[in-house]
Amino acid sequence: MLGLIAAAAVFFQLVCAQFPPKPENVTILKSKFGDGVYISYKEVGDSVTYEVVLQQADELQPGICETTPGVKSYSGYVHLPAGTLGDLNEKQPYPINTFFWFFEARKDPLNAPLSIWMNGGPGSSSLLGLFDENGPCEVNPDSNSTRLNPWSWNNEVNMLYIDQPVQVGLSYDELQNITHNLITDKVTVLNKTDPIPPQNATFLVGTYPSQKKNSTAFGSLNGARALWHFAQTWFQEFPGYHPNDSRISIATESYGGRYGPSYAAFFEEQNQKIENGTWKEVNETYIIQLDTLLIINGCIDRQVQWPSYPHIAYNNTYGIKAVNESVYNQMMDGYYGKGACRDQINTCRELSLQYDSTQRGLNASVNHVCQEAETYCTTHVRDLYTTLSGRNYYDFGTLNPDPIPSNFYLGYLNQPWVQQALGVPLNFTQSSSVVAAAFRSIGDYPRPGWLEDLTYLLENGIKVTLVYGDRDFACNWLGGEAVSLAVNYTNTTAFHAAGYVPIHANDSYVGGQVRQYGNFSFSRVYEAGHEVPAYQPETAYRIFHRTLFNKDISTGMIDTVKNASYGTPTSAPKDTWAIKNKDPPEPLWVCYTWAIDDTCTEEQAEALENGTAVVMDWIYRDANSTSLYPGIFS
Repeated sequence: MLGLIAAAAVFFQLVCAQFPPKPENVTILKSKFGDGVYISYKEVGDSVTYEVVLQQADELQPGICETTPGVKSYSGYVHLPAGTLGDLNEKQPYPINTFFWFFEARKDPLNAPLSIWMNGGPGSSSLLGLFDENGPCEVNPDSNSTRLNPWSWNNEVNMLYIDQPVQVGLSYDELQNITHNLITDKVTVLNKTDPIPPQNATFLVGTYPSQKKNSTAFGSLNGARALWHFAQTWFQEFPGYHPNDSRISIATESYGGRYGPSYAAFFEEQNQKIENGTWKEVNETYIIQLDTLLIINGCIDRQVQWPSYPHIAYNNTYGIKAVNESVYNQMMDGYYGKGACRDQINTCRELSLQYDSTQRGLNASVNHVCQEAETYCTTHVRDLYTTLSGRNYYDFGTLNPDPIPSNFYLGYLNQPWVQQALGVPLNFTQSSSVVAAAFRSIGDYPRPGWLEDLTYLLENGIKVTLVYGDRDFACNWLGGEAVSLAVNYTNTTAFHAAGYVPIHANDSYVGGQVRQYGNFSFSRVYEAGHEVPAYQPETAYRIFHRTLFNKDISTGMIDTVKNASYGTPTSAPKDTWAIKNKDPPEPLWVCYTWAIDDTCTEEQAEALENGTAVVMDWIYRDANSTSLYPGIFS
């Protein structure tokens, strides 16, 4: 009987949660840019009609996520019609409706700087970062309520979370009804004449972006152009942002190692064109005062970072041999062998510089060579770890599946009352396979230019902060450190001469080690996987806050504006390899039906598919879940 009750409960949730309610109380602001550009937004939690979906929430909060009294947040879209990017010589035969969620700073928002946050992927929603890493709240295991995050990055900074490029998360080109098989993760488009099929715990219907592979950005340089147009509109016209401090930073993660350098460099290039009068488009003249680029566990430069993968798998500071010596040697051969990964990346880069110098995927032959290079490297270097180690891709300290970060925000964002509060016309998805495929199709990963972008930013006085958790495999800290040493700029010699010193998160805890000189720093954060703030929230917060407010990363006590040539001591160690970590205990994990592939075993997936599983609040009932969340199953 319990199984029947549980199955009925989850079925009711899923059926009610699928097609989102019609957005209400949304303000429409026509843009001065004309030609169909406009902003739609609402103050989150303001004037929400709950009657239809009241039974979905046990306790409805006065706001959504940020419930600190007096602190406002706004969600909405910047709508760019087809052809908007034409002034940047970008073909765009599809509309771009980019979702944003803006949170005022909890302290003195009028005088606070602003930071954009973007997750990576490519194709990953930035709401992962909001709910699991650095946003104002975290979602509870019931997937229906939240708790405040004391280490939220909006404590003293206005935060703007953006789902980009189009078709990521809650951003869309055109709306399309679909079916989604959570077991296989297959999304199928529903035609207008198709009947609505029966649903169950693993087979859903909903509204997604179009799923058209040609209706999104093809690569980082193309994505930069779309985001620049978003920024021109939002920063000039969004009425909820009235800064006395005009500094704007970009914080990003993972594939943000591409987004961050390319987007920030493009923004700065456009700034200079506006200032010198070579950019003359009417109204598109807002100077984006870039202050900081912060990258967390970024995959920045493939040629620099690929060699670190065999080493981190076989010989790391935790003493974990995730692969044996034979596999390690195969990984090394996969990179260094004749005609292997290294050589193929070199060929990709030579051809792209010759035939597609803007790195925008304009030459089909170059696209193919670069795509093949990435496929080879992935198969012969990375995948030997993922298929043979049994360990997590984003935290080699744990076996699969890994519970950090949690996935409860997936169910929360698909609650009808949350959708209505946000004013969104579609269901939430964390990852877009369409966007990932578009980036892969031009071989965006192995192309050149990312180190040069970092150099350009540093030479123009923009701070660059690299932060790496030391348990990540996906974009590991050894590769991140190699990137920091490969950046060639005016102060390279001084940066190399600087040593590593502790990052004092508080009076009693050292969160990692940092090398810093002037406006450039590299931090290794202890006992953190890919999403550093999810593992070490205070340390991540201190690094972010100290960077934006011009303090040294180590202590937060030294003013780096007054001491522009500040550097960590040259007498300090030049590497941190001697600092070892303990192998962490294996955490308890739960199977969550919104993320079956990431959280469930094959046996659990089979039980979900054949209907024998007991599920409440999208959590699979077993010894782990009843131990961790007894209230869910009581």
